[in-house]
Amino acid sequence: MNKKPVETIMGFVVLIVAVLFLLFAYRVSDLQVVKGYEINARFLKVGGLSVGSDVRINGVKVGTVVNQKLDPEDYMVDVVMSIANNIRLPIDSEAAIVGDGLMGDKFIKLEPGKAGEYLTNGDTLANTKDFKTLEDMVGEIIFMVTDNGK
Repeated sequence: MNKKPVETIMGFVVLIVAVLFLLFAYRVSDLQVVKGYEINARFLKVGGLSVGSDVRINGVKVGTVVNQKLDPEDYMVDVVMSIANNIRLPIDSEAAIVGDGLMGDKFIKLEPGKAGEYLTNGDTLANTKDFKTLEDMVGEIIFMVTDNGK
């Protein structure tokens, strides 16, 4: 087992480059949790939304889902989001759970309202829209088509 020092040094260089690549990939992929103030929202159906999912306004990530739990009293899902401190949301803003395409990840889409008051740490969004599955949408279309204007 006569190892040359060059092979050992090259092994260390390869390991260092691999670690640097992983750090770069993590930073570029935008997987970090957004640190800021927390707001809550209640949904009937979350449809695959998970902790770590994005919170977006107009397609731009402004927050992260940090917790979700089922309320045993009314079976609603309480979702906690961390929103960047530089984003001020009016109290009449709306949160909807949507998907990134047909098979994509789920995220929370925020639509800022027009009120003069803003949400602060620990506040709850009153306006929410539940996740609509493909079956829900097909059912609505069938209902509209078979309604015949009644």
